[in-house]
Amino acid sequence: MLMIVLAILGAGLALLIFNNDAGQTFGFANDDFAHLVQLSAIAILLSAGVLAGRRGKASEVLRNIVIWLVVALVLVAGYVYRDDFRSIGARVTDGLIPGSPMVMTTSEGGSEVVLYRARNGHFQAQVSVDGKTIPMLVDTGASSIVLSWRDAQAIGLDPSKLDFTTPVMTANGRAMAAPVRLDNVGIGPIARQNLRALVAEQGRLEQSLLGMSFLSTLGSLQMQTDQLRLRD
Repeated sequence: MLMIVLAILGAGLALLIFNNDAGQTFGFANDDFAHLVQLSAIAILLSAGVLAGRRGKASEVLRNIVIWLVVALVLVAGYVYRDDFRSIGARVTDGLIPGSPMVMTTSEGGSEVVLYRARNGHFQAQVSVDGKTIPMLVDTGASSIVLSWRDAQAIGLDPSKLDFTTPVMTANGRAMAAPVRLDNVGIGPIARQNLRALVAEQGRLEQSLLGMSFLSTLGSLQMQTDQLRLRD
């Protein structure tokens, strides 16, 4: 019986994934179809519990019904609160790796990345730059991506051979930076190619900045209390 339930849930999930863009499965809205699959699985579980219990005493029948009801409630709760569980998981991951993005799919089928505010009050992001993951501070006040000397070396640049001709303001005051081009910059599924950036002088920038040369390409940038939502 368990195999039948798993088969129903697996087939339903496969159909929902396949018809995600269409929005409908067998004439039903995908949300309604998902509920239908759930109810079918629950009905089979309850039936199995009752049938199994009929072979024993009345107390065993009641016990089996209660067990299967609990299983059904867990399945329903898991579906209803799936976004909350996902959010909790993202907060735990963010606590272990600050700036870890939580990726969500919008109602239009696009990608949305959620970042949580760090303990220092700023928004940080684990950013992929030319194949390397770099922790960056999200800074809407920076006109460009600004890499620290150390992070520039991490992605394969040689800062000692760059021309530091562009003045910038950092937490340590005025500094000079070198203009560069980055082949690929991404947060989760949101990626951009051939972006302008700057490399700060050695010792003048502790953490790289994710500035407007990337942020301005987004569909939206929305702050909600302790969340920053980036939409492709």
